[in-house]
Amino acid sequence: MSIIDSAALQLDNQLCFKLYAASRAVIRAYKPMLDALGLTYPQYLVMLVLWEWQERAPQQPTLKALGQRLQLDSGTLTPLLKRLEQMGLVLRRRAQADEREVHLALSEAGTVLQAQVLPLKAQLLCQFDGQDLLELEGLRRNLDRLLARLNG
Repeated sequence: MSIIDSAALQLDNQLCFKLYAASRAVIRAYKPMLDALGLTYPQYLVMLVLWEWQERAPQQPTLKALGQRLQLDSGTLTPLLKRLEQMGLVLRRRAQADEREVHLALSEAGTVLQAQVLPLKAQLLCQFDGQDLLELEGLRRNLDRLLARLNG
């Protein structure tokens, strides 16, 4: 094996590892905020989408639409939604026309929770100065392009 080949296999040269490690670090940074809210990171992602939908709902705010938005399957989302429903944050209803279709909505408590998140999120962002925030925005745009390529 040549030097070039072995360098290609070094852990620090793997984009997939850098993305994985960065994802874990971000989730770790969010943990104190999420613990204060009583949410896990995946539950937080679900709530983010439902808060978005409150302002601009898709034609059908369904489990399927949520799965598409979060790039998760229903087997992963169903237990998350069940727990959020037990916590009184989310409402799930079967469609009358097709019982396989599950419609989603925020409960009043789920709506109120959004106001609690904003100051906590601001505290989290205070760890960064303006330049860092610009760099993070550039990184987000680059990751959007990467995801589009990988999913397209």
